Amino acid sequence: MRVLQLCHKPPCPPVDGGSKAMHNLTTGLLKAGHEVVVRCISTPKHPMRTGEIPEAYRRSTDVRAVFVDTSLNIVDAFTDLITADNYNLSRFFSPDMDIELIRTLSGSRFDIILLESLFMTPYIATVRRYTQAPIVLRSHNLEHVVQERIAQGERNPLKRPYRRFLAKQLRDHELAVLERIDGVAAISSSDLAHFRAQHAELPMCTIPFGVDIEAYPLQPWPDGAPTCFHLGSMDWLPNEDGIRWLLDEVWPRAIAERPGLRLELAGNQMPQDLLEAEIPGVRIRGRVPDARQFMEEGQIMVVPLLSAGGMRVKIVEGMALGKAVLSTTIGAEGIEAEDGRQMILADGPEAFAKALVRTHDDPAGTRAIGEAARQLIAERYDDRRIVADLIAFFEQLMGK
Repeated sequence: MRVLQLCHKPPCPPVDGGSKAMHNLTTGLLKAGHEVVVRCISTPKHPMRTGEIPEAYRRSTDVRAVFVDTSLNIVDAFTDLITADNYNLSRFFSPDMDIELIRTLSGSRFDIILLESLFMTPYIATVRRYTQAPIVLRSHNLEHVVQERIAQGERNPLKRPYRRFLAKQLRDHELAVLERIDGVAAISSSDLAHFRAQHAELPMCTIPFGVDIEAYPLQPWPDGAPTCFHLGSMDWLPNEDGIRWLLDEVWPRAIAERPGLRLELAGNQMPQDLLEAEIPGVRIRGRVPDARQFMEEGQIMVVPLLSAGGMRVKIVEGMALGKAVLSTTIGAEGIEAEDGRQMILADGPEAFAKALVRTHDDPAGTRAIGEAARQLIAERYDDRRIVADLIAFFEQLMGK
């Protein structure tokens, strides 16, 4: 099978959750004996790092990137507000990328066109003109849900109406897109249920983020109290909002009860005021040179997300490493884990703080949750199983 994978940012090197989700699927398809051609957008936020891409990956995928300036522009945003276009999506459209797609589609035959995220849907019209191959949307998030939740938590009364307007635009666009594609590969069962409620006749499947469990060895736990940690890009608003909530409303409650609690925070684009903050029991860093090593050194992954959607890639990786994950219900969406068995769920400042205290007081029980989490990932989120399900879905669309 020959697949054209269209990505809204470079999937390689896999530097964040979104790129890992795309990269793992690419490599999984290649390992299964299929051909994958990658075309992606390079942006100021997510540039193409050509020198860091392995030669084997370049040869096997013929990866090419087109630079698109997706930087926020107040004039363009206002224009889209008037014309009812969605600025979140329209800034990903580029005539140069359109030309690259025309060249690619004109020069080769593909069995499936895979759109990675809603941000690549502005190119559907071009794809339709140059190929008869089925188009599949791989939905990483329900983007309108993310915007709705951000709007609910928006403290600036001037920004809140605009965010709500963007959320409605995204919801309307998602519904319209379902009429123009041939299938949906949702990242989670809850997202799949949403799409089915909107378009029951459209072929759909659930393709979660998967890992090669053998690449994630179980990490030993130290004697004594475990260390909490969080790793996430802070230029994604839900991450920043969640961390500020954790530090302002949760951590003071927890550290007052257990002064021995320790929290390590790291991530790209860490705000300067957080880097300079002095908070008891907390060490805050920016980008770390080795994300895997950072995760391996901690024991309890905290996920204080208040607005998100889809599935958190780093949670799956943390669980694969045997970490105990303490998350809000929203943060854990898309992962079929049982509270108290393979994950710890807590909502609200008081409940989250009490959960932190329990993990400190019961290291053996917390470790057992991490071990059960790893077993869950091995059973349900293995790359080979996920790729096999996706290929079966592709073959269904192709009429095989």
